[in-house]
Amino acid sequence: MGQTLPKPALRPYLADDKPVLAAIFTAAIEELTGDDYSEAQQEGWAAAAADEQAFGQRLASELTLVATLQNSPVGFAALRGKDHIDMLYVHPGVVGQGVGSMLCDALEKLAAGRGVKSLTVDASDNAEEFFKKRGYVARQRNTVTVNGEWLANTTMQKTLATGGAQA
Repeated sequence: MGQTLPKPALRPYLADDKPVLAAIFTAAIEELTGDDYSEAQQEGWAAAAADEQAFGQRLASELTLVATLQNSPVGFAALRGKDHIDMLYVHPGVVGQGVGSMLCDALEKLAAGRGVKSLTVDASDNAEEFFKKRGYVARQRNTVTVNGEWLANTTMQKTLATGGAQA
């Protein structure tokens, strides 16, 4: 008989999650962005998690959800303010298993439930297609400096469903 894969679950961010979420952040950047960013850009970007205390404070200051498989964190997403997806990272070992979609669905539902009409995200080049498939539309191209490295991303926006209908 075939084995049923465990289903991911969601829970709020806990302070004890800092080290594992920092590791997921770093692994996702190092293993999933090589086609779009140079090694120096990846290192500069990943350095944002080097100070676990500051990284944890950033997660705690936002509405951060953690995706788990069998109670182990495998991804996370954070909503900054009411209407901006600040971070969405999934461990490379579970890419393609619906973890990122589950996290994004949850943030979209939470935002819509709070009366938000649209969400924005500054999508990295490797995440742009993920958000495009979810109905996000590119609004502007950006260049940002992260730890001394220039990185490109795209601000994307999605109009959220209201009253059960897609606007």
